[in-house]
Amino acid sequence: MELNKECDIRIGTSGYSFADWKDNFYPGTIEKGKMFDHYVKYFQTVEINSTYYRIPHPAVMHNIVKKAPSYFDFIIKVPQSFTHRRTDLEHDIETFTQAIQPFIDHGKLSGLLAQFPYSFKFSRDALEYMSLLNQAMAPNKLFVEYRHNSWVNREMYDFLKADKIGYVSVDEPQLNGLLNPDAFATTDTAYIRLHGRNAEKWWNGGDLRYDYNYSDQELCDWRDKTIKLSTKVKKVYVFFNNCHHGQAAKNAIYFKNLLGL
Repeated sequence: MELNKECDIRIGTSGYSFADWKDNFYPGTIEKGKMFDHYVKYFQTVEINSTYYRIPHPAVMHNIVKKAPSYFDFIIKVPQSFTHRRTDLEHDIETFTQAIQPFIDHGKLSGLLAQFPYSFKFSRDALEYMSLLNQAMAPNKLFVEYRHNSWVNREMYDFLKADKIGYVSVDEPQLNGLLNPDAFATTDTAYIRLHGRNAEKWWNGGDLRYDYNYSDQELCDWRDKTIKLSTKVKKVYVFFNNCHHGQAAKNAIYFKNLLGL
């Protein structure tokens, strides 16, 4: 199967401002404020993940988006209050909407990512919450990532498709209860996140769970899945979240070459 050249395939990383990327992806002497300028020379998209931990002031976001080239777009992660605490939504939605407004004003926001925890399991109540969150985020596109494999069922698929919510395919360790590395889409945009396969650190290693360097064969497997997806959708996002020591950027560049991009 050949890559569909009419499909817009965008490869990037989950964040870009990391000190340990110096001498790995960035020049060793680079200033933090110049990292984005270097990043956009290699990639067309990025996930903004800092919003998950704290909602920034709109001025901070404006300073990011104004430096983006015309070909560049963003996916922004929703705050953890939306996905983990699931409380105080009305207050946080207003604050979050204000924060992302600069991206909307510049036509650079291509979607919002909601990453739910392992404890968030499939149920009718959970589906109802998904509808509420999707309505609250409208008209922005919502993409959802699940960590518990109870979500992988036909009812979930039909629900997301009906509500026009994008499903996030993931690569992660093959541990009990986690999702298999399957690739499918529920909208005309496919979304893939590669977290690494650090099984030893996944449950109790904190951020070290993402300390992983993909092998050539593992990336070739995802190349084949991406090519297959390209024949079914209009756009594919692939984000590398194995961010320690610049591994995400290195793997993403190699993956771009595998696809001939």
